[in-house]
Parts: sequence; C-alpha cells; structure tokens
Amino acid sequence: MSTYAIGDVQGCYDTLLRLIDRLAFDPAHDRLWFTGDLVNRGGQSLETLRYIRGLGNAAVCVLGNHDLHLVAESVKATERRQKNQDLKRVLDAADGPDLIDWLRQRPLLHVDTSLGFMMVHAGLSPQWSLQRAMIEAERVEKELRGKGYKSTLLRMYGDRPGGWSRRLKGLDRTRATINALTRMRYCDPRGQICFESKGAPGTQPVGFHPWFEVPGHKPRELRVVAGHWSALGRFQGMGVYGLDTGCVWGGKLTALKLQDEPVFIAVDCAQPKSGDADLLSLDEMGDRD
Repeated sequence: MSTYAIGDVQGCYDTLLRLIDRLAFDPAHDRLWFTGDLVNRGGQSLETLRYIRGLGNAAVCVLGNHDLHLVAESVKATERRQKNQDLKRVLDAADGPDLIDWLRQRPLLHVDTSLGFMMVHAGLSPQWSLQRAMIEAERVEKELRGKGYKSTLLRMYGDRPGGWSRRLKGLDRTRATINALTRMRYCDPRGQICFESKGAPGTQPVGFHPWFEVPGHKPRELRVVAGHWSALGRFQGMGVYGLDTGCVWGGKLTALKLQDEPVFIAVDCAQPKSGDADLLSLDEMGDRD
C-alpha cells in the first residue's frame, strides 16, 4: 500500500489522470491525499470533483481557499454569483448540490501519526502546536458542517484580524483560523499574515517570513505537506513539503510518495489555462494561488 499527496489540481482533470496513471494508483490498496484547491481555472472542475469524490475512502482532501469560495457561491442567490464558466458547470450540474455538500464536509487539516505527516492547504500559525492546530481546525469544520454554515461561509471573507490569537472569539477566531489554514504564505513571529505578498521567498516585506520558518514557531511534531503557493514551487525543508507547482499556469502537477524516504513525482500540464479569472477566491483578484 502506498500513499501519495497531490498538489493543487484546480480543475486540471486531464493532468490529474495523467499523474494517476504515472503513479500506477490502485484504489483497492493505495491512498491519495489532496492539498486542496481541487477547483477553479483549469476548466474541468466538475470532472475533477466527480472523480475524487468517486474514490471514496481511497482519497482524503483538505479544503483550499478556492474550494471554500465555490461552496460560498453555492449559497448565494443566482443573480449574485460571480461569472465563471468552469464553476458554473458545477453549480448547474444535476449532481452539483451533492458534490458541493461533499466538498463542504471535507476537513481543513488532516493528520496521520502512523505516516508521520499532516496535511494543510496553506500553512500553520506559528503559535500552534499540533494539538492546537487540530482543535482550531475542528472547531471551524463543525461550523462549516452545522446548521449555520451559510452564515459562516458568507462572513468568512476579510483580512482582519490579521492573525490568530487565543484572545479571539466568534467570527474573528473563525476567520483567523480559515486565513491561516487556507491563505497564509508569510507571517511575522506574532502570526500576523502578510496577505499582499505572494511571490517567492525574498520578495516579502522586512519582518515577515515564510510561515514554516518564522523564528520561535511552536515545534511541529509531524512533517507537513501543503499547497497554495505556486511561486514557492516544489519545496522540501524544515519538515515541510510544498506541492503546488503551478499546473493550472502551465507548470506541473506534483505528487509526493509519503512512505519511507518521500519521493516527488510530477507530470507536465496536459491542458492550457482556461483564462477564466472571473471568480475571486478568498484572496483578491489576480492571486495566482
């Protein structure tokens, strides 16, 4: 049995199938982890969701910022939805409600102590131990799966508060947790996120650091796989493995075999970018992640 973590698919279904074939994936024995952002921009979000949902227990997915935005779009009145043909196909499909409900039930953080890995879409607040990260993720997951999920989805947007703190309560704590897990790239030692910086390390303002190398961060008891940051590209260091290699932008779709000594496996993008950038993710328009 092998377990593979796969970076941001973003609707690149043809490329995903190419990677699955390269892995010789057997759903009866192997397992796939997906770092989130299954949808948007690749042109085949509907096919991607159907395929991954159809894998059942052979696949684990965490929510990314684009996934959350699709779910949020689904609870808006039709006339208030943003124009995006790729995601409109999901919203209008006969099985669209079931796919979106399945997506809404996905976790924000996945932990496997037997493999020695955890998975998140973007990053972890430097104040979080593994236990604290699990507590905060689970709290928001309960909100997203509960009766008041529509209100949570429609109010999750915003750059304030700038970072997570034990003092935060209610919506502020929910938003800070979502921002850390699905949007973070750079932050300062207090966990304040630099939302504007999205480039490669070295381009951020003074005082901010890649989330995984912030001075004084809490020890991470497990290795971490993450996506979200195409400008970072394939990354390995400090117990962190970055898997967003910009497939939707003409790059590669990358997997990481988690057993034994982790090994990267990648395939080239099989389709051009759709060019449909009409949907804002949790990050602002123009964000390539």
